Amino acid sequence: MSLRSYKFTYQLYNFFKKDQLKHNIPFYKKYNLNKKYYSSISSEDFIGIDSPPNLYDVKDSKEELPKKKTFQTLDDKTQNELLSWSDDGYVVLENFFSEEEIESYKQEIDDLLESGKVKFRYGNKIMFAIHHSKTLRSAGNNKKLLQILSLLMDKNVELFQSINFIEGSQQRTHSDSIHMTTFPYGNLIAVWVALEDIKPDSGPLHYYPKSHKLPYIHNRDYDNVGTKYKIGDKLYNKYEDCIEDVLRKTDLEKKIFLPKKGDLLIWHANLLHGGEKVTNENSTRKSMVFHYYTDDAICFHEISQRPTLKNKKLIVKD
Repeated sequence: MSLRSYKFTYQLYNFFKKDQLKHNIPFYKKYNLNKKYYSSISSEDFIGIDSPPNLYDVKDSKEELPKKKTFQTLDDKTQNELLSWSDDGYVVLENFFSEEEIESYKQEIDDLLESGKVKFRYGNKIMFAIHHSKTLRSAGNNKKLLQILSLLMDKNVELFQSINFIEGSQQRTHSDSIHMTTFPYGNLIAVWVALEDIKPDSGPLHYYPKSHKLPYIHNRDYDNVGTKYKIGDKLYNKYEDCIEDVLRKTDLEKKIFLPKKGDLLIWHANLLHGGEKVTNENSTRKSMVFHYYTDDAICFHEISQRPTLKNKKLIVKD
């Protein structure tokens, strides 16, 4: 077992990152958790503590959203798309970004790769390009987009992470909440932007409407809790197997996302999604993903049991 399996290695690293971890401190106090900013944390720490649900997880967005002043400022088409958020756990907004904007984002990624400022990780993912590009940060902090996301969450959101793809991810079905976890649960929201027209043979995104209503899957659900000193030792595919088992017990139907350039998909923290198999090895699936936390939750990574490091320059304040 490698040193990375021992919690103290993360804690030592985190000790020198207080400025990026102090966001959790007031919420540790709120929930009476005896935690230092650098401490390991997981869902195990919240057993027996009530997790207040977000508004549209308990009330119908079709009834509640029209009451919001911000909602009334949106165009009719956008309003209509947002209304099904509670029922489906996702929203599709067509032509959100212009042709000119999309081309600038694609060029920016090409330039970052050529300069070596970003590189592929985990196979085919370009992680955190927003740390290196004002252009891409501006896309993630688009004023109208933040307005919509904050409306759907009924609270302020902050840009946390970006992932760029050139080719399809082919990632098995999962929920973002296992990777970017919050307490209370569900205080994450994600956006997927098509940087080109997506073809069926390119490994398009898939998702399961209404799957956001399923119970959150945590380490305990696939025997990956670990010990006082070590994180769990289960490989990630054991989590993916767990998700497949959960889906087999439902009647949920998979939907394939085939957007046009500039379209985007917004999804709930617990919406199950993944990437289809690439059947044309010469195809591309150029896309950009943004993840956002709300500003009123404890943020951590369930599998590695690490608190989330936040880059302050990504956060836009009114």
